Amino acid sequence: MKKYLALFIVLALMVFLNAKVVRAENGGRDSDDDSAKVESLDDNNEDEDKNDGSINQDAKIKREEIKKELEIKREALKKELEIKREEAKVKMEALRESIKGEKDEAKAKIKEIRVEGREKALERFDGVVERITSLKDKVIARISALKLKEVDVTAAESFIATAETKLDTAKEKITEANSLLATSINELTKENKTKLRILTQEIQTSVSEAHQALKDSVKALKNAIKTKLETQITN
Repeated sequence: MKKYLALFIVLALMVFLNAKVVRAENGGRDSDDDSAKVESLDDNNEDEDKNDGSINQDAKIKREEIKKELEIKREALKKELEIKREEAKVKMEALRESIKGEKDEAKAKIKEIRVEGREKALERFDGVVERITSLKDKVIARISALKLKEVDVTAAESFIATAETKLDTAKEKITEANSLLATSINELTKENKTKLRILTQEIQTSVSEAHQALKDSVKALKNAIKTKLETQITN
């Protein structure tokens, strides 16, 4: 065993000395070449880091541009819906006023109940949307606070965008329902009842999907906070 160990040491020394001789014959160029290679790799890594930074910055700018564009479109839609909603309210008030001209008390009562029922239905829709919107604003406030602490909120913001789109859809459908109900004080036709039922289902679906998107956003924030803490512990 000692003989083999001694032989291994001798061979190792020979390899080491041979490497020294080769470098000496090359005038130390191998060593210089190795250093140059290392420096080249470092330069390449720096270039890659710069490129990655540039790509990330470009992506960030693009996201901001898209975000601003969506905000402009959403604001335009909001104003449009507000105008339509006001028009529908005026029509509903006109329907209520028209009841005063009904001489038959029984018919007048039926019409009054009908108008009140339609108004309450629309109020319920508005109430649900307002609650979801309030929840959305709270989540956005939380996102803003965490962003200042350098927590990655990209996923959470994506879910917020989805929630806002679904809420806009719900508001649009509510406005359509409002216009439909304010068209006439008479009982809805079979066709309009079908339209109203479809609109109601679409509103419920949009609100439900908006709520789910907000839940997903909160979950994404929790995961982002966890990742941030784990990174801090590791570093």
